Formats: sequence, structure tokens, C-alpha cells
Amino acid sequence: MELVTAGESHGKTLTGIIEGMPSNLKIDIGQIDGYLALRQSGYGRGARQKIESDKIEILSGVRNLTTLGSPIAFAVINNDYKNWRNVMAPEGCDTGLKTLTRVRPGHADLTGMIKYGQTDARNVLERASARETAVRVAGGSIMRQYLAALGVYISGYVRSVCGIKDENNYRFEELESAKSQPLFMLDGEKQRAAMELIDELKKAGDTAGGVIEIRVKGLKSGFGSCMQYSAKLDAVLCGAMMSVQAIKGVEVGLGFEAANLRGSAVHDAIYFDKNFYRKTNNAGGIEGGMSNGGEIVLRAAMKPIPTLMRGLDTVDYITKEPATAAGERSDVAAVCAAEIVLESVVATALAGVVSQRLGGDNMDEIKERYDRLKQV
Repeated sequence: MELVTAGESHGKTLTGIIEGMPSNLKIDIGQIDGYLALRQSGYGRGARQKIESDKIEILSGVRNLTTLGSPIAFAVINNDYKNWRNVMAPEGCDTGLKTLTRVRPGHADLTGMIKYGQTDARNVLERASARETAVRVAGGSIMRQYLAALGVYISGYVRSVCGIKDENNYRFEELESAKSQPLFMLDGEKQRAAMELIDELKKAGDTAGGVIEIRVKGLKSGFGSCMQYSAKLDAVLCGAMMSVQAIKGVEVGLGFEAANLRGSAVHDAIYFDKNFYRKTNNAGGIEGGMSNGGEIVLRAAMKPIPTLMRGLDTVDYITKEPATAAGERSDVAAVCAAEIVLESVVATALAGVVSQRLGGDNMDEIKERYDRLKQV
């Protein structure tokens, strides 16, 4: 199962195609639109979110809210395109309008211009923009429904914003309540402090990043492989998370903290009472590149958004003269958006792993195969 996306930030539309989705999966469009709305939410977001009102438009592969087994094509329309038609129209436009040559540090601008032989960074940034993640959330939300039909669920929350950390541990069932919070944080005191910091950063023309935790519950053991490095479940999931704009680090379970501890304090001892079990989950639900039946625990570090309203030092690509980086419409913080995007890409990657092992052309046979799997 695979998701392919296309589209530019200010182009006509963002589009996606899901290949390999089985037939007879019931699709909840309201749920998909709900995740798209959550992606646009969060304290510290910019003006673009007031322009767009993202909703999925399914074009093929679904009839009467049920998948057909054929490729699913869908779109998320860019409402702002009407204001950019004379700049972005494929049929013909004025490419001299809204050119960007004062390349922005931390973006794809400079390297992309050199790689693709461009003299206008807009030909790079329009695709590299995090606006692209809207269609990944739409596609990932369909993948999420495939996993939920098997009893596999994904959730998460924001653990820290710009160094303000929530050190508490939460049960999976508590995580979803974070979605109703301004910064998707579960510690109210930490959240208030983070919001105050975002206000200060906005006044200073600066930005913030954070750490997001994603969890998967209900996945049986044995997904992924210890036989081929490219099929290791942690490699697949971490690669998917690293593909998200602004994500600069990913860890599983204890992650980097494991390097500071003795082995006796890291590895999860195994016991048996009718079934094998572990009292701890330091491995984050993955051992030897395979799910072990425990909750999968993933964390991602999001760097501060590189488009600062006050601009950073740079060079004009054409004149080679010192300049202040161009400012596009930007957020101060987008950790809430990143949390929803990360849930979505984990759903997409995991659905691919699950479908590869189970096969099947319709949901009934896939559910039957999943139910037959032994659980460690």
C-alpha cells in the first residue's frame, strides 16, 4: 500500500493517490476533515490558516463511502489559488511576479535552486512547503481507518515547546484529550508557560519548535523484519517521520536516554504467565526491527520554523550581495500541526507494513488473517 502526493503550496490543488487499498473499507469523510481541521489548529499559527478551510474531495476508488479496491484519488483544494492564479497558473502566468532570490536559511531554497537549475526559489519552495502535509494528512487519515478496522489505533501529544517540557507519563487513553488543548499539551501549567513564550517570540519576530510523542496501540507482534535491514519496523516508521518538514530527530522508546543507562536498566525483561509479557516498555514496542505486541512509542524533534518574520542574514542568489532573508506568510509555532502530520505519516507507513504481511483484496479476508495471527 502506497501514498503518492502532488501539488504546490499556492497551486490549484494538492492531490494524492493511494494504491493497494483493499475493497469494502467504510470511509468516514467527516473524520478525515476533522484531522485536516486539527492540522490547521494550534496556538501560534499564521494567517494562511484563516484563508484555507481544508476538506478532502475523493475523486475515485470509493463508491457510497466504501472502497472499491481500485486506486483512491483525492484532492485538497487550495482556496488561496484564486489570489495566486497570475503567479502560479500552469496554463501560463507572469513568473516575474513574487520571485524570491533572497534565499532563506533552513529552507530548501538555495540547495533546490542549484539542484534543479532555477533562478527563482519559488519553483522550489512551492513544493517544499509544509502546505504539502495537508494531503498527507488526508491520505494518512484513510490509512488510519484501515488500521482501526483491525483494532490498531494511533494517537499522540506535544511533550515540549521550545524547551518547556512535560515530563509526565500518560496512558494511551488520555492522549486524545490533548487535541482539545491550544498546544496539544496535557500539562496545563506547562502549556500556559509555552503559550506565554510563543507570545514573546511573536513580538520578537522569532519562532519555536518542540518534541511530539506518537503512540500506536493494538498492533500484534511480528510486523517488520529482522531479516532485511530495509524492512525493520523502526527504520520504516522513523524514516516516515523524518520525511516531515522541520523534523530533525526521531527516537523509539527510551531513545537517546538509553545511551546514558546500564543495560540492566534498559532492556525489558520477559516473563510468562499463560502468555509472554514484559513489565516495562523501554524498547517502545519494537525489538529486532519487529513489533513485539507492546505499545509503539515514537518521539520526534521539530526544529523552529525557519521563516522568521524579522529575517535572517543571507545572500541574494542573483546579485550575490548580502541581504535579509525574504519573509513568506509564516507561523510562530506549528507543533500541533506537526503532531497531526506525524500521526498521519505513521499511519501511512504502518498500513504499508501491515498490508505487505497480510495481503488480501477485501477487508473481510484481511481481518480474518489478522485475527489468526499469534500474539507474543
